[in-house]
Amino acid sequence: MATDLVNNRVDVIVAAGPSAVQAASGATSDIPVIAIDLESDPVASGFIASLARPGGNVTGVFLDFPDFSAKCLQLLIESVPTLSDVGVLWDPTTGPLQLDTVGAAARGFGIRTQVFEARRVADIAAVFYVLDRSRIQGLLMLSSPLIGGNSQMIADLAVRRNIPAISLFPEFAREGGLLAYGPDIQDLYRQAGAMARKVLNGAKPAELPAERPTRFQLVANLKTAKLFDITLPPSILLRADEVIE
Repeated sequence: MATDLVNNRVDVIVAAGPSAVQAASGATSDIPVIAIDLESDPVASGFIASLARPGGNVTGVFLDFPDFSAKCLQLLIESVPTLSDVGVLWDPTTGPLQLDTVGAAARGFGIRTQVFEARRVADIAAVFYVLDRSRIQGLLMLSSPLIGGNSQMIADLAVRRNIPAISLFPEFAREGGLLAYGPDIQDLYRQAGAMARKVLNGAKPAELPAERPTRFQLVANLKTAKLFDITLPPSILLRADEVIE
């Protein structure tokens, strides 16, 4: 698909997700690529030279906070203090950055983790089947287009299996999951759209600083907490941008 866009000589490519960014940047070195990537370290991945001065044909919006997933784990533990075994749902196509950070954080919290891989939608359902027969008491879902694009299905599975879970995608909690903490997805696309407009108006991606998400949301589903017989602490409810009752 990226090659088709290049062959059609489009003026700019907006690429959402690590695989799309990799494909687009690999298909062209002259057509500007505006990335929306919540999973990669853009410098370590080689997409850009630096946040302030990307240096090539790629710029965009990156969640360049390695400890962000660790913060989600902390919120889950804060909400369910009895947790000792946590499952980590991970899409290997996003790379190891989030997984390594969460592993280190879990050791610091004294929490045991078990990693469950999901590359396709069918894998997600299979993971919840295994969770239902394990000692896992909670689930942390790392950021991935696969996971973000299936919030309703995952929330339904989590409720059906009675598993307290947290996602980086706010829609997960709105659809029935327990917690979500992450960037406002619509804002990300607005940011990327504004950057694409600058490029179409003559800005060079090599000199257009990469951006980070500007708005984050903590969403707590009180209705689901009651269903799970969980009392969410005031520290969560007072910080929440949205509480679903």
